[in-house]
Amino acid sequence: MERVKRPDKRAERARRTREKVIEAARELFVAQGYGATSLQEVADRAGVAVQTVYFVFRNKRTLFKDVVDTSIAGDTEPVATMDREWFRTACAEPTAAGQLRAHVRGTCEILGRVAPIMPLIETAAATDPEIAAQWTGGPDPRYTVQRTAAEALVGKPDARPGLSAETTADLLYGLLSPQLYLIFVRDRGWSPEAFEEWARATLTSQLCDRSP
Repeated sequence: MERVKRPDKRAERARRTREKVIEAARELFVAQGYGATSLQEVADRAGVAVQTVYFVFRNKRTLFKDVVDTSIAGDTEPVATMDREWFRTACAEPTAAGQLRAHVRGTCEILGRVAPIMPLIETAAATDPEIAAQWTGGPDPRYTVQRTAAEALVGKPDARPGLSAETTADLLYGLLSPQLYLIFVRDRGWSPEAFEEWARATLTSQLCDRSP
């Protein structure tokens, strides 16, 4: 008889602790800034010993990177955006319009989590060269994601004729940027749903063939 594998309670506790610390750090970083937040404050907010924070993350820079990474992913699983089910499903849509609908929806979910911490990232990078180095020196990961989506889109039957993957990627990269999201949602008071609908309609008009 095959034995049922019992859940690893220690691993589950470690996962929950990691999530609590990351969430506490995110709240404090957003509220009072990266530089002004100590690991002791993070530990107190998370309800754990500060030694636990050091053991799991080693230092504040590593914790900050994990806050950013989990904001992008939406969870603590080490799965890249292009390997996520929503992204792969969007790229597999048979039409450009269908891909845009799914792609904009998935990207806007990320923007809702990431856009509020963009000013935090910029401030932290400006004051800590080691943090700045984590987001410089190579291709922009966000552009890489949009370029991959663009390459899938331009080969579909309802894509605008003559549209290049480069132009498509530029439009996706620009219109689905955290900066533009903040202008509309934070500064102008749009709802996230209104921004998503506008972005989808605008990209569809630019990237899809509207002829009969």
